[in-house]
Amino acid sequence: MKPLKLIGLALGASLALSTAAYAEDITIAVAGPMTGGESAFGRQMQNGAEMAVADLNAAGGVLGKKLALQVGDDACDPKQARSVAEKLAGSGIPFVAGHFCSSSSIPASEAYADSNVLQITPASTNPLFTERKLWNVARVCGRDDQQGLVAANYIAKNFKGKNIAILNDKTTYGKGLADETKKALNKAGVTEKMFESYNKGDKDFNAIVSRLKRENIDLVYVGGYHQEAGLILRQMRDQGLKTILMAGDAMNDKEFASITGPAAEGTLFTFGPEPRNKPTAKAIVDKFKAKNIDPEGYTLYTYAAIQVWSQAVKKANTTDAKKVMDTIKAGEWDTVLGKLGFDAKGDIKQIDYVVYKWDAKGAYAELGGKGS
Repeated sequence: MKPLKLIGLALGASLALSTAAYAEDITIAVAGPMTGGESAFGRQMQNGAEMAVADLNAAGGVLGKKLALQVGDDACDPKQARSVAEKLAGSGIPFVAGHFCSSSSIPASEAYADSNVLQITPASTNPLFTERKLWNVARVCGRDDQQGLVAANYIAKNFKGKNIAILNDKTTYGKGLADETKKALNKAGVTEKMFESYNKGDKDFNAIVSRLKRENIDLVYVGGYHQEAGLILRQMRDQGLKTILMAGDAMNDKEFASITGPAAEGTLFTFGPEPRNKPTAKAIVDKFKAKNIDPEGYTLYTYAAIQVWSQAVKKANTTDAKKVMDTIKAGEWDTVLGKLGFDAKGDIKQIDYVVYKWDAKGAYAELGGKGS
């Protein structure tokens, strides 16, 4: 993979542009949190995008032209995401793989729609992303109303009669996921004992932890990101709580274990069936490993997003975003995640979530699907 040279831009929206981009024929982009608290996921996305572009170019490019890659940094900030999207769209790109945070993908999608840019997110799970009837959006991951249901089923089955708390960080992703989990839990006949919010970026959770202790909470479900979830877990253990922590797909980075240390043991989270274990991903996983890159989390999802776009471009024989999106929704596409098809909204048809458990050594294993 060719290295990317970072170029600073105004308005807090930094973009990276391949040094060879000016000589290339088609420029596409990946956008996400390259800096900030969720930069671990931005790194995953950039790794996936760089490998996908390199592999496509090695195979002859797209429509006989080479690809170049721009990288937009939104830092998971909605205003910065909109600014990044406007700058990327203004550069004339036909496609972006991004963003990561739902609170970034949703405002960015409107700027892309206005400028005829197709957007496939590898990671944004809030239902609203595809529920607004925008023509230009799709995702290769599932939705919060799907993973919230799996989490709720697991809790209802394995923590029947126990005290449950639900926390959220007030973000589009965190609040949305917590709400969907609460809705599914309540429907299953489980009423949570606590439902509280905190602010993304908070460091001190002792007041919340003290209440968890007073309420004798057996399991706390966290709708939020791995940084705060890791601190909540550590502070629970510091106060002597053995409460199980469960969360969503934003826990899928080894950085969580670096925050918690051995305290990560027993922590649960939902994510799609492990992409690194899929037969369709083996060759690509081996290539990543040869470069000493672990294609964890959303690395392969980003790779798959670019695969879908490139195959549809080839079939449509154009990079025109509207024609390519029509083609995407009309077909099925071979990717590292397996064969993917999309509905009229842009959601994938083949979706499942499974529950994972972290161990004390900083690794996690799959427990099973559909709330088992």
